[in-house]
Amino acid sequence: MKLQQISVFLANQPGALMEPCRLLSEAGIDIRALCLADTQQFGILRLIVPERERAERILAEAGLATRATEVLAVEIPDHPGGLTDVLAALHDSGVSIEYMYAFAEGRAGKAVLIFRFDRPDAAMAALQAAGINVLAEVDICAR
Repeated sequence: MKLQQISVFLANQPGALMEPCRLLSEAGIDIRALCLADTQQFGILRLIVPERERAERILAEAGLATRATEVLAVEIPDHPGGLTDVLAALHDSGVSIEYMYAFAEGRAGKAVLIFRFDRPDAAMAALQAAGINVLAEVDICAR
């Protein structure tokens, strides 16, 4: 139930985010989740999209540097302490969180957390053992 996320490397300058978003929009590819991080020289746009391979190809053909990375998506109740429950389930697993981002689904009272772990299989085992719902790619893209 690991997901493939696209990381797109962007110049840290005004308007750089527009190009990948425009390309995906014109191709009819919906962005289901995203995160943008930056340094002084560059930014990293992380995307969860349906048709990841097609999206990567479109972005690469436009000259954008991309890389697929493995992440886990976890569904939790959207209330205070939801993230704490996930972190508690991971506490004794020995895995490290490299980064994470989240989105809430107000209509369903749920939130989805996207994690990049140093050891995703161990993280998935710990989460599932605690009864935490680890989502499949189809679950994220169907939302």
